[in-house]
Amino acid sequence: MFDFKDRVLLVTGAGGGIGGATAAYFHACGARVMMADINEAAVVALARSLDPSAQQVRAQRYDASQSADAQALVQACLRAFGRLDFLVPAAAIYEDQLLRSMSDAQWEATMAVNLNGVFYLVRQAIAAMPAGSSIVTLASQSGHTGGSVEHGHYGATKGAIVSFTRTLARELGPAIRANAVSPGMIDTPMVARALAGKREEVIANTPLKRLGRPEEVASLIAFLCSDAASFITGEAILVTGGLFMGG
Repeated sequence: MFDFKDRVLLVTGAGGGIGGATAAYFHACGARVMMADINEAAVVALARSLDPSAQQVRAQRYDASQSADAQALVQACLRAFGRLDFLVPAAAIYEDQLLRSMSDAQWEATMAVNLNGVFYLVRQAIAAMPAGSSIVTLASQSGHTGGSVEHGHYGATKGAIVSFTRTLARELGPAIRANAVSPGMIDTPMVARALAGKREEVIANTPLKRLGRPEEVASLIAFLCSDAASFITGEAILVTGGLFMGG
């Protein structure tokens, strides 16, 4: 665990999965946490389970595809806690569709949440983040390998997130560090849908012979935000159990 007392995390996609695990991990490290998700009931319930008093953890509904929601979320964080030190835009969608039959609306919806949403939130947040702050984006193994069949739109956004994060590192340094985390097969509802009918095959091909746990990704995010990672920026770190090894 890291000491994040008096520091503030804003994390989206926090109604469950990696985003929710990140909120819980940072809270356990002493941080105050602003959680956001399009599923208001889920994110409010998780926030209350972490902090029934709502003094250290707050939750808000948030649609990543809407620029106005990014502005409102950052303002809500500042009103609640007075500062913003760590930003983790983890909201994403993952849908199956072959490119040859993909509609404009399906392509644009994935771009709107997975890529535009990160831009909207980062643009709003950086003016409020002091020197020594950190941004950790959520890319994916598919951002390094290319999207799998039926996930060309998802893979395209995650490859773009890697590139975008490296631009952030160059533009915002030395005051703010920016890194990406690229999970592979993590045991979340999103991955469960992707693994339907092939879970055992994927596990057999993974050197560590299991799926990852959301808290294992959360702990890496916390490390990248901590002073222990003070000379790390512009990196995209894979968390795949060895299923994919590469740059």
